[in-house]
Amino acid sequence: QVQLVESGGGLVQPGGSLRLSCAASGSILSINAMGWYRQAPGKERELVATITSAGTPTYADSMKGRFTISRDNAKSTVYLQMNSLKPEDAAVYYCNMKVVSFASRFLVVWGQGTLVTVSS
Repeated sequence: QVQLVESGGGLVQPGGSLRLSCAASGSILSINAMGWYRQAPGKERELVATITSAGTPTYADSMKGRFTISRDNAKSTVYLQMNSLKPEDAAVYYCNMKVVSFASRFLVVWGQGTLVTVSS
């Protein structure tokens, strides 16, 4: 059993910043890719950013230069630093991890989501 717990969402004014965190716990042998996705009301879930086990990030085009994904392998945690936030960034943000469990099972695990509201 593996759980992801997210934190850091909230209300921010346009142009502001937030830092999201997502920590994994449970029967974890290793974690491969980690990522962040988001879903706005009435829209499909979309990729925000991913980071490989080696620390190589990729970003959706609209997030490049504003968002930074990072990871702390010792803490089994992924972060998303969001700067210059726009109203269209408002959404529920979900973290995602590809985990190898102690039972050698490959799991794709999702967090419960954290709400980001961008409004003046």
